[in-house]
Amino acid sequence: MAADDAPPSQQRTRGAALGLPADGPGSLAGFGQRSVAFLLDAFAAALIAGLVTAPELPRNWSLLSFGLVTVGFLVLTGQTPGMRLMGLRLAHPRAGQRLAPWRAVVRTALLMLLLPALVVDSDGRGLHDRLTDTAVVRDR
Repeated sequence: MAADDAPPSQQRTRGAALGLPADGPGSLAGFGQRSVAFLLDAFAAALIAGLVTAPELPRNWSLLSFGLVTVGFLVLTGQTPGMRLMGLRLAHPRAGQRLAPWRAVVRTALLMLLLPALVVDSDGRGLHDRLTDTAVVRDR
């Protein structure tokens, strides 16, 4: 019997294995929302790097800007500016605690490689989130 054919009581809901609700605040964010948040953060990083390197193009300085902004905001607030605009936040493995800087650095480094973010599990969490024991969830 396929998962789609299983009775509703036996269907696996996204995030259930992580103890997250199926929908609403605290539920896993969808790929589209996470992608838009990433693009907003990448655009902001390019603008910041462009201000520093003007009149030249920022080139790889955008990556440095992206890394610093992402790590800084994740450690301080638990969400990047793009996540905030999209109504998302990063869920910590232990609720109510701040994200450890090493988790933010490793997660961001893997996200900057892009491929680990595209390798997803059945819940839709990327490899960068699985390796740091985090998840992007809806904040509202």
